[in-house]
Amino acid sequence: MKTMRTTAFLLILSIFSLQSFACKTCGCSSKKNTHSHSENSINKDIDISKSSVMWLGKKVTGSHEGNIAIKEGHLHFDDNTFIGGNIVIDMTTIECTDLVGEPKESIQGHLSSDDFFGVKKHPIATLEIINADKIKYSKNKYKVTAILEIKSIKNNVEFEVEIDNGSAKVDLVVDRTKYNVKYGSGSFFDNLGDKMIYDDFNLNVSLTY
Repeated sequence: MKTMRTTAFLLILSIFSLQSFACKTCGCSSKKNTHSHSENSINKDIDISKSSVMWLGKKVTGSHEGNIAIKEGHLHFDDNTFIGGNIVIDMTTIECTDLVGEPKESIQGHLSSDDFFGVKKHPIATLEIINADKIKYSKNKYKVTAILEIKSIKNNVEFEVEIDNGSAKVDLVVDRTKYNVKYGSGSFFDNLGDKMIYDDFNLNVSLTY
């Protein structure tokens, strides 16, 4: 009986150790529906000084665009095959690049406010890649399933990523209303006229690792 208890204890301990591996190696979550990786996988840190995230938001009367900084991140590879990763975005760095002076400061302040991304309460956003499948007949493109968290709200997203010689490029369309960003949305407010802002915004992500 004592031998059986010891064996059961060791089995439970080994399972726990495997589940915890992701956290110990890269700080990723090891919970269900988050990415994991084997002991043989390679962790490559993102060079934030050479990486960028560009955003584009559209409204009835035009559009605005800008940048937002990456705080930290890493990608995982197994036998040179892309398998996952995690990116942390610094929401306090939202910048509008198509305006100058007071209009620029005004829109940046509005985007940072609770009408939009509420950066004082939610200073970071995260993108955790939980699965990556190489696209058939493609040399370096992958179909990715990820969890995007904005304003502490998580949603699954799918997109394609191109991996090539130390760089990764992504074009991602995000429905802001899924993250409780409803200001000026025609899906929730009537009679907005030319003040309506479209729900979707675009992210162009370029990573160097």
